[in-house]
Amino acid sequence: MYNTVNSNEVLIVFIDVQEKLVKMLQNKSAAINAVKIAKAAHILNIPCVVTEQYPKGLGTTLPEINDVLPEACRIEKTFFSVYNEKTFSDLLKSNNKKQIVLLGIETHICVLQTAFDLIKAGYEVFVVQDASASRTEENNQAALRRLIHSGVQIITVEMLLFELLKTSKNQYFKEVQALIK
Repeated sequence: MYNTVNSNEVLIVFIDVQEKLVKMLQNKSAAINAVKIAKAAHILNIPCVVTEQYPKGLGTTLPEINDVLPEACRIEKTFFSVYNEKTFSDLLKSNNKKQIVLLGIETHICVLQTAFDLIKAGYEVFVVQDASASRTEENNQAALRRLIHSGVQIITVEMLLFELLKTSKNQYFKEVQALIK
């Protein structure tokens, strides 16, 4: 099934966009794009989850994301797939969202494993390619290939934002569009 992202049915999950993980990336554009999505989610009032893998060692989520999403559910995790954390699975049950948008670090570990678990559980899963990254591009590309073959829809920041808006007549169009200019 290939649908566009529906603002009424979606939950956005920011996976481990943490200070030390971002510093390890050769290309920082995924972190910059994650911030754009956080700002758009705030403007559009889209529910979000922010995860952190071992924050004591890897640092906290980038302040640019935390500051703009104070209402987001925050989950400290030990599983690579956040789906296995009880807080997250309880949130999914209570939120009743059918579509999950994933982005973050690292694509080939936490994003991939979370996506696989969500697909198995019957969710429609989207991964934002230009807001997800791995330490090496080889791992990132391998993960994207596996995700495509598993039925995950690969999208970009612009695809996500314009699918959430649906129309240039959306009252937030200019404000969201300004994020990508």
